[in-house]
Amino acid sequence: MMRSLLGCVLVAVALGLVGCGPMTFVVGVTPGDQQLDATVVQDAEGWTANRVAVIDVSGMIVNARTPGLLSAGENPVSTFREKLDAAADDRRVRAVVLRLNTPGGGVTASDAMYRDVLRFKQQTGKPVVVLMMDVAASGGYYVACAGDEIVAYPTTVTGSIGVIIQTMSLQPALSRIGISTEALTSGPNKDAGSPFGEMTESHRAVLQGLVDEFYGRFTAVVREARPSIPAERFEEVTDGRVVSGVRAHELGLVDHLGDLDDAFARAKALAGISDAKLVVYHREMEYVGSPYTSAPGGLPSAGGSQINLLQLNLDGSPGGLGSPSGFYYLWRPDVP
Repeated sequence: MMRSLLGCVLVAVALGLVGCGPMTFVVGVTPGDQQLDATVVQDAEGWTANRVAVIDVSGMIVNARTPGLLSAGENPVSTFREKLDAAADDRRVRAVVLRLNTPGGGVTASDAMYRDVLRFKQQTGKPVVVLMMDVAASGGYYVACAGDEIVAYPTTVTGSIGVIIQTMSLQPALSRIGISTEALTSGPNKDAGSPFGEMTESHRAVLQGLVDEFYGRFTAVVREARPSIPAERFEEVTDGRVVSGVRAHELGLVDHLGDLDDAFARAKALAGISDAKLVVYHREMEYVGSPYTSAPGGLPSAGGSQINLLQLNLDGSPGGLGSPSGFYYLWRPDVP
């Protein structure tokens, strides 16, 4: 009885401390051991110590922690580097299958992953075969360009080679309800892209210049990685459109149509081995039951959905309302 009474008092004190402000109770589950494990998900046909490691990139590519239901989440760029380092340090790993299921993400985050793959190949000499799943678009394709070969399912959605920065203006709506805003800046372009100001021609020129610069970097990466794209079709291929895996193969964006087994076979061939075990990297408490086990996150937004006891927070994703500002290699048809 006394314990129940004490519990009620503590709750009352907590409620008093928060006053009239919003209150959030967050429930989280964190594994005790945060080290990576490697689990064999497909055994070799005979005895061999050779391994091919599957490394997943799932969901939005952002250099930030992406919280999930009942978990603090991880930084996908950091986790990706950690898994590459594990594959580099394991002498039994002879090749990597880089499995992509992502609509892309931040310009810099995508470039960081791309550079990490190039560095991994240069330092280890281990081949990397990219396997595209449902979606491997925009920044996902940027990362894919670092692989030695690309395998796509016929139903994969890929392409979307381009750059976007989403801006919006609240000024007309604020004017209707009698609210005006004014920014004091150190220069005429300091507030370019602000939702509380007007997009001037000078602002537009500044932002468009950055879009063009990042787009030029993207197309240079594609041109170097995919010489198989016909020169007369290059402008068409890089105009931001998405294509199926079948069409991507016809245009030279990918090398092969296939599945996980085909990517596994190509990885072994490039590594010069006839047999190997297929392994997946994961945290100790994550269940791994088959080769199709993927990193948590799927294709939701970078912020995901945070469900709290008394509050539901649906964070904006890059490119959407309420999202962090920035430039993105991103395909998001569901965001206006």
